[in-house]
Amino acid sequence: MKRTILVTTLIALFIPASVAAEKNGYALNIYGAELTANHWEEFFDPSDSLDFQGSYLAAIALAQTVGHYRESVDFEVEGQVVKHFEIQDHWEFNLLGLARWEPFPWDKYIETSIAFGIGPSWASEKPPIEVKSEGDSEQLLVYWLLELAFSSPTKSEWAFITRIHHRSEAYGLVAERGGSNALAFGLKYRF
Repeated sequence: MKRTILVTTLIALFIPASVAAEKNGYALNIYGAELTANHWEEFFDPSDSLDFQGSYLAAIALAQTVGHYRESVDFEVEGQVVKHFEIQDHWEFNLLGLARWEPFPWDKYIETSIAFGIGPSWASEKPPIEVKSEGDSEQLLVYWLLELAFSSPTKSEWAFITRIHHRSEAYGLVAERGGSNALAFGLKYRF
């Protein structure tokens, strides 16, 4: 798992932009999320319900396609500025590499993509929810996201997105404790 994460990040960060050719575009993502007490695996278990914490975040992210593999996978870099509010009141900054799978059989009806991205995350203070749930945390952790994007085939520059917004100690790689998960919804504009 660690090797897959590392390889995905390195590919997305270091493929030259000239490789992207016709897919060398930008995307602006704006989304909001509510933090949960759940581990990320529980997002996929239909028998578990999400335990929302009453703490929120708003994020703006700029992404650029930097390469692609055949017609199936795009590689992107993304920078995020995140503001937390309610229980938490700090800023978060994330820089990540992403791999995005594009083709799905139903794309003529609704264009769909799925992306996974990973990189460093820095919070302006130790996030209180992470300290409460994990016993401690650090300002610098690893960030990853899992995103689904849906758009109209005729207006594909606009997309509805849903994301898992995840900070973690990466199984002890960068910290002993810390981490949080949020369920996000928002919009993507490709230009």
